Amino acid sequence: MQRSADLDEVCYPFIHETGPLCDFEVFTDELCGNIGAAIATLPADMGDLRRDLEALQPLVFHLNGSIRGRLAISEANLDQAKARLAHYRGEAAGRAEGFVLPRGDLPVPFLNLARSGAKKAIRQMVRVEEAGIEVPEVLPRFCNILCNLFFAMILVINQRRDQTEVAFVSKSYGPSTRKD
Repeated sequence: MQRSADLDEVCYPFIHETGPLCDFEVFTDELCGNIGAAIATLPADMGDLRRDLEALQPLVFHLNGSIRGRLAISEANLDQAKARLAHYRGEAAGRAEGFVLPRGDLPVPFLNLARSGAKKAIRQMVRVEEAGIEVPEVLPRFCNILCNLFFAMILVINQRRDQTEVAFVSKSYGPSTRKD
């Protein structure tokens, strides 16, 4: 496939690349969009969550370009995200003791999609590195924190709404199902 000379027919300059880097950029673009959807559906009484998501969203676009371009995620960004993670974990302490089904009213579905998007980005960074492209170690660390932060935010939202998580007990994993 060749890139069209007509820029109206080009959604992204690297879209026709065959390597894994463009896929990483597409995944992080989707992640950024899901954060935006979560922001748009947050109720007015959750201003703390809005402020945190509004601060995280541009960082995801910085993440997006941090492999092909200049590294734009820092240890300070990780420290800030970890501080907010600790805050929300503290608020939702004891809320979920294992796996739960991803449920809840808006914006929870978008935060669950963002959580999955952070995982996709991590998996794609594995592929990028496997292809011989250096991935700064701060990037997958940041995505792991994002995934945990989105989950903690979900627990807080459900708690504030008096909604209970539905526990999930796997038939595939656990002490009685392990193959030794």
